[in-house]
Amino acid sequence: MVALLLLCTLQSPVSAQRAAQTIAPEDIRRRIGIIADDSMRGRDTPSPELDKVATYIGREYRRLGLKPGGDNGTFIQRYALDKVQIVADSSTAFVHGGPGATLKYGTDFVFTDNMFESGDYAGELVLVSGPLTGATADTATFAGKMLIIASPRLRGADRQRVFAWKPAGVVLLTTAPDSIWSQIVSRNNRPQLRDPSRQTGSPVALGIRAASLQPVAAQLGADLAAAQAATAFEVKALVGAQLHVHARIQPVERNSAPNVVAILEGSDPALKNEYVVFSAHMDHVGVAGPRGSGGCRAQGADSICNGADDDGSGTVAVVEIAQAFAGLQPRPKRSIIFLNVSGEEKGLWGSAYFADHPAVPVTNIVADLNIDMIGRNWKDTIVAIGKEHSDLGATLNRVAAAHPELNMRPIDDIWPEENFYFRSDHFNFARKGVPILFFFNGTHADYHRPSDSPDKIDAEKESRVARLIFYLGLDVANGVERPKWNPDSYKRIVSVN
Repeated sequence: MVALLLLCTLQSPVSAQRAAQTIAPEDIRRRIGIIADDSMRGRDTPSPELDKVATYIGREYRRLGLKPGGDNGTFIQRYALDKVQIVADSSTAFVHGGPGATLKYGTDFVFTDNMFESGDYAGELVLVSGPLTGATADTATFAGKMLIIASPRLRGADRQRVFAWKPAGVVLLTTAPDSIWSQIVSRNNRPQLRDPSRQTGSPVALGIRAASLQPVAAQLGADLAAAQAATAFEVKALVGAQLHVHARIQPVERNSAPNVVAILEGSDPALKNEYVVFSAHMDHVGVAGPRGSGGCRAQGADSICNGADDDGSGTVAVVEIAQAFAGLQPRPKRSIIFLNVSGEEKGLWGSAYFADHPAVPVTNIVADLNIDMIGRNWKDTIVAIGKEHSDLGATLNRVAAAHPELNMRPIDDIWPEENFYFRSDHFNFARKGVPILFFFNGTHADYHRPSDSPDKIDAEKESRVARLIFYLGLDVANGVERPKWNPDSYKRIVSVN
């Protein structure tokens, strides 16, 4: 009797195969033709066309009988997007103490982001040089200080590390020539969207030309050029000097952007409270030109970046996989979330918002299978980034071996120097402790160009990749245990963030 019950709660190979075969090339071709059509104008975040795509996907999920996971009983989850503009004429900075100096906005400095609020920011100057990962000083003393970071850029974990020190401000030194500096100033003076995944307020972040600050630093006993060339972490307080910043910013426009969230409830009374996520971003980089997003590069008279592969291919794959699961009987043991996010091209905004405001507790999410560009390049190979970081890699290898009819070989990341692991929506799940795999066919000559068009999608190849991901998700959803991190990877990826 127990064996009979077990058989009744698991899908037969025939039923799973029948469900997988609903992931069809003709459906993929048709759906990509809809969302990557010129009429969608590159699905910029935010844009009316992106909202149209979200509405279309939500209708598909409703038709499949899935449960809404968005706001107020709908399939759409929205996050706020404010557009702001720096008030250049009212923004200035002063160095008090030592020789003193007045720094003019646009001539000597710019704000490197727009996440501050209008106000006055001040603190003692401290010069920080060398690799930030080698920080050995008592960083608690950095709170309330103005930190000069002897680097022109501050990204990823380094940015999080510095901001966690709770300084009043962060100064990045730049040696950009006049031609580049004028472009930076022009770009920063334009109205720009705020990153919805970050809180506004302190610290204020500035980029200051090294030549403008060097005379002050020299009289305070500091050599900025040497600091920029430093190979060991070093801290030097510029004793008696303070940086005061009058920062002014004003709202220009209030807007919002959509995610689409659908849920298929699992069949196991206990395991249905755990979830496997299939994710992809439905946005792209819009239209080239003054009114475009800036990420699209025109080709002749064609200015619409259709984003058929990036990431129309992943978006449609998630919908196709949802269709396969919706027709599967019995349902898998764990529940499934089908997630189409926006703002990926702007900075993983939609997935960051979902990770911080999930439809279910994030601790109940056992895996994220993220799909970003799977419709081009090799016929029989797909890169699965993140295989080495959890036992999902071994599970994927086993599932692929069990389905030789797919003729689809999942391989490890072959571009580690590109840091793709940190560049798509799965990372916002990984930083929360969710094991992930990221399916990716690599870039190509049409990347972020109007030539990334629907006619170039290999729908037959994509159907086999999507079937492989369906079988993997089914295996994870029915597994006795949750996927497990490699402990070293967990410490490096999750704990740092």
